[in-house]
Amino acid sequence: MTRDPLITVVITTYNRPDALELVLNGCVAQTDRHFEIVIADDGSGAPTRETIERIAARAPVPIAHVWQPDEGFRAAASRNKGIARARGDYLIFLDGDCVPQRDFVARHRALAAPRTVVTGSRILLSPRLTQQALARRLPLDAQPASFWLRERATGGINKVLPLVVKLPDLPQRRVKGFVWRGIKTCNLAVWRSDAFAVNGFDETFTGWGHEDADFVARLHNAGVARKRGFWATEVLHLWHREASREREGPNHAKVLARLANGSTRAECGLDELAPAP
Repeated sequence: MTRDPLITVVITTYNRPDALELVLNGCVAQTDRHFEIVIADDGSGAPTRETIERIAARAPVPIAHVWQPDEGFRAAASRNKGIARARGDYLIFLDGDCVPQRDFVARHRALAAPRTVVTGSRILLSPRLTQQALARRLPLDAQPASFWLRERATGGINKVLPLVVKLPDLPQRRVKGFVWRGIKTCNLAVWRSDAFAVNGFDETFTGWGHEDADFVARLHNAGVARKRGFWATEVLHLWHREASREREGPNHAKVLARLANGSTRAECGLDELAPAP
């Protein structure tokens, strides 16, 4: 890969400023600081804006905030606005309830390769640990291995080894063909040029479900390879209630159709974005 390209971390959020604060605190504590943050906001209110402004005032990296009106779950549109605002050559997508470890950007940079998307993983936090972290503004990114071993033993997290054992860029990270498992835009990295080549995320996907798999499927159809970022880039996923899955079936069928017909371009994506006012 080229030497030290600027990275943009695109963080999606919606009306959860307490969680976003923990995520941003983890981002501004990164060991690799050659990156910027773009917050892709799906219609949050004033508390989110105030949280972003407060943290941006002291952050060692630039933080931008792009917002769209609250018209239901529109994660694809929100991410497209984040991509359009990004200045980095390499994009890392992160959700606003997923706290990165302090080497998160550095690990993603080490795994980056031309024409390759990297799909990362997550550690699930229990409701109890999530509540404690939010109430105490606990810097999850700064906790020692002993903390996580104790939390694993008491049910606070669903796995611990990827937090204490980090694996290098091995040939086994390569994924052959399209594999559905492990695709989550709460932790995914791609070159900006590849995202534009497939017209970004498809805004015709409505409701929760599989707009991330569709994105990776179209990248696959376009010849972009895939690596797993597991055991290197794990994020700490704060607990929340599951969103409605009533659109999961139709969205799943749409992805299968695109894999079958070889589609590469989103029906409604980056090219269709309205110009900023």
